[in-house]
Amino acid sequence: MKQATPIGDAAVNFIATTPARKHTPEVLDAAKMCLVDWFGVALGAVNAPAAQAVRRVALSWGPTGKAHMLFGPAVTPAAAALANGTMAHCMDYDDTHLDGAGHISGPTWAVALALAEEHGKTEQEALAAFITGFEISARLGAGGFGRKLQYNGFHPSSIFGRFSAAATAAVLLGLDRTQIAYALGVAGTTVGGLNGSFGTMSKPFHLGKAAMDGLLAADLARAGFESATHLLDAENGLSGTLVQDGSVKLAPEPFTDGLALLRNAYKPYACCKATHACVDAARKLSARVTPGLIQRIVLGASPMTLAVAAKPNPQTPLEGKFSVAYCAALGLSGYAAVEGDFSDTRLRDPDVRALIAKSEIAVQPGTELTEGFVEVHLTDGKTLRADVPLALGNPGNPMSWTGMEAKFAGLVEPVLGDETRPLFEALRRFETPGTLAKVMAMVTRTT
Repeated sequence: MKQATPIGDAAVNFIATTPARKHTPEVLDAAKMCLVDWFGVALGAVNAPAAQAVRRVALSWGPTGKAHMLFGPAVTPAAAALANGTMAHCMDYDDTHLDGAGHISGPTWAVALALAEEHGKTEQEALAAFITGFEISARLGAGGFGRKLQYNGFHPSSIFGRFSAAATAAVLLGLDRTQIAYALGVAGTTVGGLNGSFGTMSKPFHLGKAAMDGLLAADLARAGFESATHLLDAENGLSGTLVQDGSVKLAPEPFTDGLALLRNAYKPYACCKATHACVDAARKLSARVTPGLIQRIVLGASPMTLAVAAKPNPQTPLEGKFSVAYCAALGLSGYAAVEGDFSDTRLRDPDVRALIAKSEIAVQPGTELTEGFVEVHLTDGKTLRADVPLALGNPGNPMSWTGMEAKFAGLVEPVLGDETRPLFEALRRFETPGTLAKVMAMVTRTT
């Protein structure tokens, strides 16, 4: 008897019916905010060592095509997706979905842009494919599944990024339902990415590889490759294998017309999302304290913060992004915790190191990674405390378009100069015909 596959069937149908959907202005605006954020964090990482290494390797393959690497030549879509998807996560500054699917935009926009260029798709088609891919990943990572994977040591962005990339590619390649099912099967059997890699170049590579693998999955399906089509439903499939105690399982819930985008979060700080509540709290206190008069610091953080962002003695800027003690020390020292603050110079600052040494994490059971507090004990016996019930950048405390423009400008101006504002305006009107070619012409010159 053939196994029932309600989750897989729903995903296939959702992807296949993408052309028939009409998205609300609110959803389209959210998709464009993802795009602006994606370009900002990717362009800002042009000189990141991980990005440079991945570009060198991809170019060594000698690929030719119409899809551009950012600040590079036209190559095959797979090579562009790998390079650009990696760039988008090098600074760990990209958007994060609140329900646990991770950094979805990184691999999803990398694939959407690469295939749109390669196959001459319209801006509206690229947006629609992105929205579908985003919804697929957000839905699969919801219900506690993505969070459970994090606790189990897996990187949700790497796992669900393959599904978003495969879904996006399936839409733009025009796969039929059978081919879509096979593409999702290939995406499912190639999932991976370990949290043990956090603080190294492997973490951004997770997203580039997810983009390339998802695109490859769709290409294989289009070429007649057959795969297991029951991995979203089977006991020995995705959830049953990755969460073997059965405490969390995928459930057949309906997909929406892009509403998952309205649950997306954007980073005001260039570090792990699980540190942001403490950074907010520390920055609130910075004007009230003199770092040299601090005796002890208590960081009230979520269990997830302890699991993924509690490196006690970071030795590299990448490790600093996953040290809540370092990130809070930046905030208490009056720094904005933007990309420039994750440097060897800042990391070696003796005053910052002193604050790290005085910090301890007080895990708050039952709290979300979006909440936390900082409590500062001073040498005169006084105690100051700032509580953050919801960190900046999340739904309920969102980043505005004004805030996004400021973030974008800070990242892009060092590499594009006077073209920064025109690029931002073009991305905000991305649905306008001809915008894709205009944008890519601005960001593909070599450096």
